[in-house]
Amino acid sequence: MVVVTQKRSGMKKVVIGLSGGMDSATLLGYLLDQGAEVHCCSFNYGSKHNKWELEAAESIIDYYIERDFPIYWHKYDIEQMFRKASSALLTSGGEIPEGHYKADSMKQTVVPGRNLIFASIMASLAGALSAEEIALGVHAGDHYIYPDCRPEFIKALDQVIFLSSDKTVQVTTPFVYKTKADILLVGYRLNPSVPYPMTRTCYKDQEFACGKCGSCVERLEAFAEHGLDDPINYETK
Repeated sequence: MVVVTQKRSGMKKVVIGLSGGMDSATLLGYLLDQGAEVHCCSFNYGSKHNKWELEAAESIIDYYIERDFPIYWHKYDIEQMFRKASSALLTSGGEIPEGHYKADSMKQTVVPGRNLIFASIMASLAGALSAEEIALGVHAGDHYIYPDCRPEFIKALDQVIFLSSDKTVQVTTPFVYKTKADILLVGYRLNPSVPYPMTRTCYKDQEFACGKCGSCVERLEAFAEHGLDDPINYETK
């Protein structure tokens, strides 16, 4: 399904990954603020929180469409590609670990090859659309756990995408050295501000965020750092 707003001539086209979380939602707002035509890619890949992520992504898309921003939405069902992957994040895996992102237990949520596969699909779409960039919302808080969010991976990915596209598509990661608290500040300074009440960060399969998994803890810490109250509902806050 593709949701389209009216095309505007002369705009730079960018393909982004939109999970429905804080980081990708801020990336979307940031690029729209820069005047880009943004093509958002959302993936059903069999994660426990996929349903809630996709609902959040749809709400965020609608928020910007209502404000007449140039957005396209592309959804991909690639669940079968991860059926044999071992990760607590997937429906085939064990329980989502609780605690801080830097706890070793959170490494159980790594999904091997996920960002590489996402980026490859996005690069293919970028080529079809004659888009110049694919953008990812990876940030400094991801570096400890996820190897496919680290600067060295992004550097290599950029080179691979650039060469595979005959030097027409590049990878950009505006937040790769920013913390989640930094990203939050970026989002609130945009006009309109990023709709954080619509975003989904929790890794668990439940209506309200758990407040206990590493992703929730990091999010709550980001709001607390700025003396703000997180506007979403939590099971435990």
